[in-house]
Amino acid sequence: MAKLAWGTGREAAQPDCIKALIVEFICTFLFVFVGVGSAMAADKLSGAALAGLFFVGMAHALVVAVMISAGFSISGGHLNPAVTLGLAVGGHITIFRSILYWIDQCAASAAACVLLKYLTGGLATPVHTLASGIDALQGVLMEVILTFSLLFTVYATIVDPKKGSLEGLGPLLTGLVVGANIFAGGAFSAASMNPARSFGPALISGDWTDHWVYWVGPLIGGGLAGLIYENFFIIRSHHPVPTADENF
Repeated sequence: MAKLAWGTGREAAQPDCIKALIVEFICTFLFVFVGVGSAMAADKLSGAALAGLFFVGMAHALVVAVMISAGFSISGGHLNPAVTLGLAVGGHITIFRSILYWIDQCAASAAACVLLKYLTGGLATPVHTLASGIDALQGVLMEVILTFSLLFTVYATIVDPKKGSLEGLGPLLTGLVVGANIFAGGAFSAASMNPARSFGPALISGDWTDHWVYWVGPLIGGGLAGLIYENFFIIRSHHPVPTADENF
């Protein structure tokens, strides 16, 4: 029978214990937030609306996982200004290249929506807006938390050199957290997590209702996650030097 390791009170002051407690809090918080949030969304929605949310969540989960994998070795497969900002604050991409990425991502979103409008015979392009009963502050906070979850996953499964057995699974796991976040937040804030994803439909439809929420919330959440993970949880012999050729 294995002996119990009782430990001592001194553990509470050890850096590795403090980091472990912080990460355990963050991960449990995000787990409960998404788990309970998805249950609340299911209660709020019914029938076709709930099925539609599931369809959208799964589509996003799959395409995010695949497109990150497709672009990873060349651009890093960011797909998202919030991801780019989160990586920039960690020194994984230069500020200049980040700005170019933002322009590129928004232009690509607009182009995709223009083509979709044409190919679907002029169907309306659905825009991200806050649900009835959700105010701007609630929407921003929802987007902050969901995008923090996304970037925390990116750092833990792709960026962190200690990812170990998760090597190569980062794109899939990132896609899965995007899908889970849509299940939890889609019925409330639309769960954008991505300013470019919101920009294209708003531009093509000419409907900018609540659009600023989908820039402020994701950029705060992404930047905060990058700042915290890079500076508190990644152990390096030296910090990454941002260069024109660096992605993740």
